[in-house]
Amino acid sequence: MTIEKSIKLSVLLKEKHIDLELKEHSKKKLLTELVDLAAASSEKIKDPKEFLGALVKREKLGSTGIGNGVAIPHAKSESVRDFVLAFARHKEGVDFGALDGEKTYLFFVLASPQDNVGGHLKILAEISRLVKDKFIVELLKRAETKKEILKIISDHEQ
Repeated sequence: MTIEKSIKLSVLLKEKHIDLELKEHSKKKLLTELVDLAAASSEKIKDPKEFLGALVKREKLGSTGIGNGVAIPHAKSESVRDFVLAFARHKEGVDFGALDGEKTYLFFVLASPQDNVGGHLKILAEISRLVKDKFIVELLKRAETKKEILKIISDHEQ
């Protein structure tokens, strides 16, 4: 997928890559659950274990828990053929090492090809812009269906 000037998260995010009921509570197990979601029904991630390793390595640099109940675990990897975006929610929230010390409820997982740094950064910027708005975060926390999640994202894109 070629990344244009504006990134449409609603185009990247597919219903099959949305989970509204994450189960795990430890960060390590949660990352595995998120990778499984991103790799589900997708040939874009050739080696999920390698991508998980890249995510874990990225988390060691600093938590991707950006605060406001949101985390954006992301990594570039040789095993990723094209961008994959997944969204997941944890009803009780988990300690993900967020910058504000609060629990994390919403997770946007981004898998990117190793050699597309520009696209990776543009997608991260668009996710960050979206979740900076506490109103949107609340809508995402309360959405009852996957279609509702996609509509909220689509309605609030630039």
